[in-house]
Amino acid sequence: MNIQEMDILNILGGEPFSSQRELAERSGHSLGAVNRCLRSLAAGGWLDDTMRPTEKAFALFEENKPQRAIILAAGAGMRMVPINLETPKGLLQVRGETLVERLIRQLHEVGVQDITVVVGFMKDAYEFLIDQYDVRLLVNRDYAGRNNLHSLTMAADRLENAYILPCDVWCESNPFAPRELYGWYMVADRPSPASTVRPNRRMELVSAQGGSAMVGPAYISAALAGPLRQRLLAMDGDRRFDGAWWEDALFSCGETVYARVWPGDKALEINTYEQLRELDSGSAHLRSEALSAAAAALGAAPEEVRDIQVLKKGITNRSFLFDCRGERYVMRVPGEGTDKLINRRQEAAVYAAIRGKGLCDDPVSIDPGTGYKLTRFLDRVRVCDPENEDDVGRCMARLRAFHEMKLTVDHEFDLFGTIDYYEALRNGAPSIYRDYAQTKANVFSLRPFIKAHAEEKRLTHMDAVPDNFLFVGRDGAEIQLIDWEYAGMQDPHVDIAMFAIYALYDREQTDKLIDAYFPEGCPMETRMKIYCYMAAGGLLWSNWCEYKRDLGVEFGEYSLRQYRYAKSCYRLVKEMGL
Repeated sequence: MNIQEMDILNILGGEPFSSQRELAERSGHSLGAVNRCLRSLAAGGWLDDTMRPTEKAFALFEENKPQRAIILAAGAGMRMVPINLETPKGLLQVRGETLVERLIRQLHEVGVQDITVVVGFMKDAYEFLIDQYDVRLLVNRDYAGRNNLHSLTMAADRLENAYILPCDVWCESNPFAPRELYGWYMVADRPSPASTVRPNRRMELVSAQGGSAMVGPAYISAALAGPLRQRLLAMDGDRRFDGAWWEDALFSCGETVYARVWPGDKALEINTYEQLRELDSGSAHLRSEALSAAAAALGAAPEEVRDIQVLKKGITNRSFLFDCRGERYVMRVPGEGTDKLINRRQEAAVYAAIRGKGLCDDPVSIDPGTGYKLTRFLDRVRVCDPENEDDVGRCMARLRAFHEMKLTVDHEFDLFGTIDYYEALRNGAPSIYRDYAQTKANVFSLRPFIKAHAEEKRLTHMDAVPDNFLFVGRDGAEIQLIDWEYAGMQDPHVDIAMFAIYALYDREQTDKLIDAYFPEGCPMETRMKIYCYMAAGGLLWSNWCEYKRDLGVEFGEYSLRQYRYAKSCYRLVKEMGL
């Protein structure tokens, strides 16, 4: 059977034949196509003389009957900033009903009761679904570092005759049915630059960049389940696909996937604050604390905060860009676990100390309680390229000029004390590194040398990494140093070490960096001390990464390389004669 014949048979499985015209209206196929389908179905033994499905047809219905559903709800939904700071996407309320509960209700309406919800970010918020709807929760602990292909692979044994759904889709009418005869994926009747598929004349989905908007719901027939499962397992076992979507596996599994075309205004995947506001301006979740704080700081009403766009997630925080009264601003929102990593009152004191010094664009507002920081958006900026010697030289000159201001605050960044503190955040759990205890002992043995050669303490950035140097303006004439969260009183030469280990420099690159900071020449004891700071900094950020990993935030190579600096720089200073 072709797709038109299956559509007609499906309709006739639920109601008696009335007229070809009604079938055409229900199916979306032409009268001529309906007439051909009826003749073909009758000839194939699928319909009897009264145009009712035969036992053969009902056996086919039973074989392909929807039996279960998998709802993918593990992701943090970064594009939903700032809403996702308080509510996971699946629990957003649209027109009085949460998205995931609407999906569950629609599935129940067609008899699908066996529902698995794959959760990760804010997983505990979904716990009520177990008792209220008798669903199964499957926890994806790798949600931060891997995309939803991994989520679906975790449920790969449940693909046969299953609906696959993103948790953030809203369909005006029920897209599910008690009968399905083929595997399909839902696309909208409008194009999208981000889409990679479109339906051909036979309604098969084929590759096409900028094709039909991909909505998300899909049905995996028994015939499609095996090839899809095999492809999922193969891709999930290859770390190159950590960022892949499950649809990448579906469209490359070698089987035909038909299009389920839905009106674009009747089925929406809600990815952003703006989309939610457009669909339901009265949604309770539009009342975001972060947005209210931004509006209040600007003396504006919340509805004047428009055109919200998520910015790239940083290592520590999230930020979003928005427009208010014709001006662009950036709101910084603390990331997971930062309440234990950063003292926001000390951060506010640092910004007070550097205000008006030309080191960075002074914040419009900073809240020591919440950690929200509002700044003006800088256009035409770029960050330092650590592989560009001219960039690095200019940044070191800027860094030294800051150090020579000899600014002070009332708090210190205790390098070794903070290592112990970050380690304690693991609550007694051992490090993932088997030789951690020896590595720590080695690094801490460097303290006497550091103390003997430390500079007079002054305000030090502590996170003076390439990404925090901004070249501002069309020609990059001005350099700003941003993100002062960790700043405190310390030996200023720590900042050189932090730049090197974040840039993943080797010894040759690090020596060039030191020479750029000290064009007059660097004493050997100072150079050795900077390498000692690199060892301590590597251990510091390695412990930081271990804590963030426990929160579900993975930093991959960066974490491993920081631990390697703790070991390699210790060995290096020993070779240098320490």
